[in-house]
Amino acid sequence: MIFDCHTHVFGEGMFGGATLAAAKRAWGDSTEMIATPEQNRENVKDVDGAIVLAFDAPATGINVPNEYVAEYVSKHRGRLYGFASVDPNKANAVSIFEKAVKDLSLSGLKLGPIYQNFYPDSKEHFSLYAKADELQVPILWHQGTSFVPEGFLDASRPEMLDPIARAFPDLKMIIAHMGHPWIGECISVVRKNANMYMDLSALGSRPWQFYNAMVLAMEYGVTHKILLGSDFPFFTLQQTIDALRNINAVAEGTNMPRIPDKIIEDIIHRNTPELLGLR
Repeated sequence: MIFDCHTHVFGEGMFGGATLAAAKRAWGDSTEMIATPEQNRENVKDVDGAIVLAFDAPATGINVPNEYVAEYVSKHRGRLYGFASVDPNKANAVSIFEKAVKDLSLSGLKLGPIYQNFYPDSKEHFSLYAKADELQVPILWHQGTSFVPEGFLDASRPEMLDPIARAFPDLKMIIAHMGHPWIGECISVVRKNANMYMDLSALGSRPWQFYNAMVLAMEYGVTHKILLGSDFPFFTLQQTIDALRNINAVAEGTNMPRIPDKIIEDIIHRNTPELLGLR
C-alpha cells in the first residue's frame, strides 16, 4: 500500500488575501493557492488513496469548507478520506464537527493552532477532543511553524498536545510535518503516547533537516510511527517519495548514520488507513 495522509484542496478565494500575501513573500510572487479536486486526484492517481483536508481558519483568512471536501471525497469512497475542520473558537464548534462526521461522512478532524489562533491545551477546547474520541475519528494537527504573521507561534509547540493525549489515551492523533522545527519535541510526544503518530509532509524540501529528523526518529525507535504525506499542492507525493529514498545523500562520504532501506520502504508502504481506523 502507498497512501498520502496529508493533502489539500483550495478552491478559488479560499485562501485569504493576507495569508496569500504572506505565502508570496515566503515562496515568491508566482505563488498561487489553488488546488482543484482534479489536481488533487492526479497527485494520488497511481496509489491507494489519501486524506483530504478541510480547513476553517478565519483568524488567518483560510476557509476550505467541510462541504467542499465532502463532495469531492464522496466520489471516491474507499480511496479518499475527508477530514473536517472547525475553528475551536466558535461557540458551536462541537456540533459543527459532529455534523460533519455524521451527516457529511467525513473521517477525521484537522486543527492548526498557528492558523486558527487557539491554545490546544486550554480546557475550553477539550469538549471538541472528547467528541473526536467519542466518534472514534483521528485528529491531524499542524503543530509547528508557518509563514503567517498573524499566527500564534507559542500555541504551536508539539508538547502542547501531551495533556490531550493523556486525557484521551485512545484518541488517535497525528502531528504534521514532524512538528518542524521542534522535531525532537514532536518525537518525544509521539514516543510516550501510544496512539500518537507524525507525518513527514513538507520536509523533503529541507534535506538537512529531513535527514536529521529521520536519524533522531531512528535513534528513539519511533520510525514505525511516521506516516507518508505530501502536503499537496506544495509538494507532490512522488517528490516526497523521491526525497525519502534519497535521504542519505547528505551523508554520502561521511561517517554519519544511514537510514536503512527497510525503514524507508516501511514508511512508504505503511497501511495508514488501518493504523488510524479510517472509515
